[in-house]
Amino acid sequence: MKSLAIKVLVNGVGLWLAAYLVQGIHLAGSHASTSSQLVTLLWVAVIFGVLNAVIKPIMTVLSLPVIILTLGLFTLVVNAAMLQLTSWFAGQFNLAFHVDQFFWDAVIGSIIITIASMIMRMVLPDD
Repeated sequence: MKSLAIKVLVNGVGLWLAAYLVQGIHLAGSHASTSSQLVTLLWVAVIFGVLNAVIKPIMTVLSLPVIILTLGLFTLVVNAAMLQLTSWFAGQFNLAFHVDQFFWDAVIGSIIITIASMIMRMVLPDD
């Protein structure tokens, strides 16, 4: 249970950082209260974690020939697709999280989330 909470926290920090740094990623507008933004961020982090655990491995296996051909660079597109899918699911649950453009906003956001997650995993313990 502790490990799950740490993963949600890491995803949340990465998503918040991406929304803060990338102009095309929107997280609970500035008019929303801080508690509302935190609840939205928590739910979006949970959705992002579930999608990465369930759908990302399938997409990675299906795109393995392209990933090998591009020497791994296609994983950026897979990660961007996970972020865009998270945006779509957040919209289905009426959460204030949206990624504007698939390619640039989602790719840059996924790079930021990956870097933030790597740093957070080095700092936080993981069982």
